[in-house]
Amino acid sequence: MKPEIKERIDKIKRGEMPDGYKTSKIGVIPEDWDVKHLEDISNINPRKEVLDENDTVSFISMSDVSDDARLISYQPRLYKEVFKGFTSFRDGDVLVAKITPCFENGKGALVDNLINKTGFGSTEFHVLRSKKNGDELFIYYHTVTDRFRKIGEKNMTGTAGQKRISTDFVKGFLIPYPRNDIERKKIASILSTWDKAIELKEKLIEQKKQQKKGLMQKLLTGEVRLPGFEGEWEQVRLGELAKLQGGYAFKSSMFKEKGIPIVRISNILPEITDYNQEFVYYDEIKISDNFMVQYGDILIAMSGATTGKVGIYKKNEIAYLNQRVGKFVNLDKSKLDYGYLYYLVTSTKFKTQLTEELATGAQPNISSKQIENFKFKIPSINEQISISKILAQFDKFISLQEKELIYLKQQKKGLMQLLLTGKVRVKV
Repeated sequence: MKPEIKERIDKIKRGEMPDGYKTSKIGVIPEDWDVKHLEDISNINPRKEVLDENDTVSFISMSDVSDDARLISYQPRLYKEVFKGFTSFRDGDVLVAKITPCFENGKGALVDNLINKTGFGSTEFHVLRSKKNGDELFIYYHTVTDRFRKIGEKNMTGTAGQKRISTDFVKGFLIPYPRNDIERKKIASILSTWDKAIELKEKLIEQKKQQKKGLMQKLLTGEVRLPGFEGEWEQVRLGELAKLQGGYAFKSSMFKEKGIPIVRISNILPEITDYNQEFVYYDEIKISDNFMVQYGDILIAMSGATTGKVGIYKKNEIAYLNQRVGKFVNLDKSKLDYGYLYYLVTSTKFKTQLTEELATGAQPNISSKQIENFKFKIPSINEQISISKILAQFDKFISLQEKELIYLKQQKKGLMQLLLTGKVRVKV
């Protein structure tokens, strides 16, 4: 950050007024900026588009927009099927989810390339249509700021589980607004460039995940053999080579803010081999080491919505397993490589067997015995090690890219705060 920009930000934090700035209803802004209500620069929930009844339009449900306010997909629908009872919008409109928790989660989108330039969707969307051509992106970025979402959350109305942000809130929301058209467009363009970089990174990660998935399928079934290896694979039962230790049934009275952490099923996240969630903590009492979790342990959720999800414990502190979480123990290292075991229990074959065995009822669940009875064909220990090393390289690359993606998103978030408030000015 340039020294003059840092000095400006520090002055504002200290309550001093930098040259060229003024006080407004929403804080310190540049002197040549105004404060506008969103309804001053956009039409909120405009009238429905009128088309021929047999025209095709794009239909967007809440699940078609992401938590980072992007359009994921849409479905073609006939106009006559959706013109009644759904929200209407067109190319260039900004969608904002109005209902909890979708609003707080950040759901929304700037829609474009719609069929016949027209779309319909969930009644839980607010629609913002720019009054001035070229302001669409500028308005959109204000609707994805933390400020908009947090103030909106505080102003929700309705009963628990059905709270919404009102049309009046959206209309009356105040934003800093550069008077210069070019400045607004440049701000939006810079942030759009950041979004494109994030999108490219996400596509690269997804591409590598798909490559790894395809390679796993081929290597773990023997469809593709590594150079230098041959011979028949051995049919085994998983329980012959490793055991699955279930967790301890902790009582709620044991849970405290301090003590030893407990790994719960909510910590086993799909396709993630690290944990970012806080664990439950309990008082330090004597519990069998059988329930201890250490760095590198392979864990599996055995009940609930995440049943069958696998993760690797990546914290350096000792923890204990809660019930409904299992860890693999007593590995026969002469016949089964630990890394290969991880890829085995994240493979398509394992998931297929698990689905066939899954007990359903109040919630899905599976036992240690059932998992230990799963059967596989495995190669020699040396081939297993070679296979796991190759797949680990994919994981390492994906993990690095995911960390870079997080960094990009953090950078964009900080840049939005600076550009949209005028603390950093663009050249016009």
